[in-house]
Amino acid sequence: MKILVASTNKSKIKEIKQILRNIEIITLNDIKNTVQVIEDGNTFEENAKKKAKEIYDETLIPCIADDSGICIKKYNDWPGVKTARFLGEEKAGNKYSKERNEYIINKMKRLEKEERKVDYITVIAYYDGKKFKIGKGILSGFIAKQAKGDNGFGFDEIFELEDGRTLAQLNSEEKNNISSRKIALEEIKRQIIS
Repeated sequence: MKILVASTNKSKIKEIKQILRNIEIITLNDIKNTVQVIEDGNTFEENAKKKAKEIYDETLIPCIADDSGICIKKYNDWPGVKTARFLGEEKAGNKYSKERNEYIINKMKRLEKEERKVDYITVIAYYDGKKFKIGKGILSGFIAKQAKGDNGFGFDEIFELEDGRTLAQLNSEEKNNISSRKIALEEIKRQIIS
């Protein structure tokens, strides 16, 4: 079975390949695909489904696409579906992660731990040209008081677990055992293989 991962993010692709190690994974980089999907949905699921369908329609290869983000309880699940873009569309790329993380840390610097609760949510859509299969993963934690660790990407360095470590302080195996992406991918894998 061959699946196209709708991403060019090397860190994300590496994580997906480690989790779905028994499935042949190809990426947008492998097929030189340049489809630019505008993520304008109101939910993580809408964005993931849109990406998977548009890229499948272009390539005719079964596709998985994800949308993920953090939802801070204190702020009614902000930034949510706008996680990568809350500083503006021009700062949506991975190279602006540190800037987004610093913004959140500064916004929450006076809050106690219980007020820093956050969910890391990943929704993955699989589309094979006929129907969608959806996997959802949620990992709960806290926003850290400062960025810690350098083994991760996105919000990993400010997403703190109960034991005080951030996701960026875990090694790949530890992170892949608990991540919201792993939970969502396992759900997809069960549906595809069954």
